[in-house]
Amino acid sequence: MCKQISAYLYPDFIIMKKNILFLLFTMALFCNAFNASAQKYVLEKSIALPGDGGNDYVFIDQTAKRLYASHGTAVNVVDLSTEKVIGTISGMKGVHGIAIVSDLNKGFITDGKGTAVVAFDTKTLQVVKTIAVTGKGPDGIIYDPFSKKIFAFEGDSNAAVVVDPQSLTQVGTVDLGGAPEFAVADGKGMIYNNLEDKSKLAIIDTKTLKLVKSFPLNPCGGPTGLAIDKANQRLFTVCRENKGMSVIDIASGKVIQTLPIGSGVDAVVYDAVNKLIIASNGDGTASVFKQNGPDAYTALQTITTQYHAKTMALDASTHKIYFPVSDYKEGTKTQLPNSFKLLVYELKN
Repeated sequence: MCKQISAYLYPDFIIMKKNILFLLFTMALFCNAFNASAQKYVLEKSIALPGDGGNDYVFIDQTAKRLYASHGTAVNVVDLSTEKVIGTISGMKGVHGIAIVSDLNKGFITDGKGTAVVAFDTKTLQVVKTIAVTGKGPDGIIYDPFSKKIFAFEGDSNAAVVVDPQSLTQVGTVDLGGAPEFAVADGKGMIYNNLEDKSKLAIIDTKTLKLVKSFPLNPCGGPTGLAIDKANQRLFTVCRENKGMSVIDIASGKVIQTLPIGSGVDAVVYDAVNKLIIASNGDGTASVFKQNGPDAYTALQTITTQYHAKTMALDASTHKIYFPVSDYKEGTKTQLPNSFKLLVYELKN
């Protein structure tokens, strides 16, 4: 009799167990989705910065906890531990990008109108040398830790100039065959660089100082900002012409997915801890995406920023985003004097 009862109940027990496991699995998926959707950037404050003039790149030195914001003919420096302005590097003709070499206590600024890379002491914020470079219009700039060289990208000359941060001299030039925009280094000897006019991704070997390969970025048109996910070997490129953010497999150069963003995009950043990608758009928005896996991405939030807040920097330790921006006369492109600032956004769960 017991055997008969056991045989009769056993299938029901198995079904019930499966149902419980399915329920737990479904709840886990729901909780993960809820936690992801609960992440949201909110405006925390604004930090007033001195001076007038246009702005371009903003860069965070994670080691020293400092933010550098390009601003007309100068660079404003902010201590991120206090979020206070601590100095200005001035005397240039038209500032664009900033790169830092922490080991040498040196920083480097592209002076586009001065056709130079300006080296400064990160402790004193004093200029130590103005390095005249070949070509025209240095704009974006990065430090490659593998080759221990500075690469400054010249949109007017379709090239990258290479500077030795120790000798403070130009030591090479890389012909890119197109107008370079943002670039990232993988730390293993390769630099990836968007060619805006060609809608291509250029790959530079920092050992040979040669362009070794380029990939088409279709459907991306007019690529500007670029960010890298080193762990998953993915690149995120943002494009103005099609208002899209494309995910690229580094190994194959294949565009995996393209997601819609706002207009007038310039920069993009990747938060490796929270698995978020943020694109800053000149139309007064920033597009936020969740990385669910190397090849799976979903829209998470559209942040309201401010007109022309098209560049930004991510603090990898606090996960705050800093947008440099000025106020404009209503209905015009005329900047209001003494209105330059950083919009600071916090990530809330």
